[in-house]
Amino acid sequence: MSNLLARPIAPRRLADDRALSRATAQKRMMIMMLLYGAAVGVVVAKLGFFALSAGTATASTMSDRVIRGDIVDRNGEPLARTIDAWAIGVHPDQILGDRREIAQRLANILGLDENQIYAKLQGTRFTYIERDASASLVTEVNAIGEPAIVFERQQQRLYPQSELGAQVLGFLDVNNKGASGMERALDLRLTSPETAGKPVALSIDARAQSALENELGQQVTNLKAKGGAGVVLDVRTGEIMALASFPTFNPNNPGAAPKPAVTEDGKQLPGPFFNRVTSAAYELGSTFKPITMAAAIDSGTVTSMAKRFDATQPLQIDGFKIHDHDGEGRWLDIPETLIHSSNIATARIADELGGDKLSAMFRSMGFDKPMPFELPARGRTLFPQKFSRVTTMTAGFGHGVAVTPLHLAAAYAALVNGGVWRPVTLMKVQPGVDVPGRRVISEQTSHRIRQLLRLVVTQGTGKTADAPGFRVGGKTGTAEVATGGGYSKKANVSTFAAAFPMDAPRYVVIVMLDSPQGAVRTAAYTAAPVVDRFILRAGPMLGVVPDPSRDINVDELLPLIWHRPGEKPQTMADPE
Repeated sequence: MSNLLARPIAPRRLADDRALSRATAQKRMMIMMLLYGAAVGVVVAKLGFFALSAGTATASTMSDRVIRGDIVDRNGEPLARTIDAWAIGVHPDQILGDRREIAQRLANILGLDENQIYAKLQGTRFTYIERDASASLVTEVNAIGEPAIVFERQQQRLYPQSELGAQVLGFLDVNNKGASGMERALDLRLTSPETAGKPVALSIDARAQSALENELGQQVTNLKAKGGAGVVLDVRTGEIMALASFPTFNPNNPGAAPKPAVTEDGKQLPGPFFNRVTSAAYELGSTFKPITMAAAIDSGTVTSMAKRFDATQPLQIDGFKIHDHDGEGRWLDIPETLIHSSNIATARIADELGGDKLSAMFRSMGFDKPMPFELPARGRTLFPQKFSRVTTMTAGFGHGVAVTPLHLAAAYAALVNGGVWRPVTLMKVQPGVDVPGRRVISEQTSHRIRQLLRLVVTQGTGKTADAPGFRVGGKTGTAEVATGGGYSKKANVSTFAAAFPMDAPRYVVIVMLDSPQGAVRTAAYTAAPVVDRFILRAGPMLGVVPDPSRDINVDELLPLIWHRPGEKPQTMADPE
């Protein structure tokens, strides 16, 4: 038996080993803490470096993180809103499944072209498949089970009223920037961190806008017109209460807008994105006659409503012949000149007035330059450089001067509001705010023009616009469409310019139809009825209550009107 026995470990040696173990552990802990602290320091240092190197965020970098502000009408009704949506993208180089099968399933779910999707799946860089997807579509796409397909939450612009006010609102581009309309005009205000999230109120009244679009759209369709335009203006503030242009589009899906029509001779017509109220200049015909009359009265050229002018025969001047459509063939006084819409008598008045005074009146109405207001698309006017005698006579009845319907609306507001021209606006004017303007005619002249416009509706060519109880005044205008080589005998621009109520004017209404079809294409039967129906529908919404017991007093002018339509007088007193 071995006498080598296990020796017991000495207590002192055990204590030394334990102390050594604790010291080793403490050293290791210290090293780990130092390493951890160093790592944290590096991270903090890098974060600080990034923060310092990033600089101050600009408006452009912040816009993607700011919710675009809403656009509302004057009563707070939402016209454009921002809602949550999803974007669906793909990393083609990470696709695991069969690309053709994935393209087919995506096309079925999203309603897109399979070949276009397949082409995107063949690429090497990240690409979007759908930018405005609903949550339900995201769920369906996710069920495909392809990890290379990714989803991104983003903002989507929604126009809850669909096509309502499309030409006013415009739409956004693929980068969620304003592409047209007030979306473009207000882009900075709607996306700035200081103002984003706050709704912007337009001057538009959604109820009046709906009524105007409905009535105008129906007439454009019924008469197979190339297009139409309508605008409603507050004569006291210049606020645009409604603005409609046809054809139109749905800003929720501008890509689906119909392509511009093409005429038989291959010319492309203005498409749905073209705003006929603000971007197109037209010769608006006889609607200019009250403006010419206002200039003649205000300048003292015409001092008596009984003054008469020879309209017995067409007027020959420098090789041009001015004639009346279905003329009276007699001498006409001032009320009769407008009631019967005589080109001949108006040309004689313009001739007496002179080119300098007539052009000065037109310039004071802003006819010589684009209309200054918020929308970026503003059409140029056609304004003669020189008002020769012939130009003066023809411009007096709206021939040779082309302006937008919005120009005409602002001019008529000045004619009836007491004589002050004010700039138009699509922004809501707060109650009680006095909008500055410039005086273009006297209050007395404005009152006289209101009387004459009322007589045109009660006694003359504007009878089809006489909405009962609303005391409508206005003027018809039917002009041949200007072409490259002259004027078309087959197409008219038919316009009715109105204001109501004439005893205390509140609103101007302009309706224009481009090339309406039918046996009768004059404004009295095409544009004026639209004004009548609109006022009947929207007048009370705009605060005008029909009252058959009220009207502007025209008693002093009634004796000057020949009251036997179609019958010529046997004798006439010597003209003044």
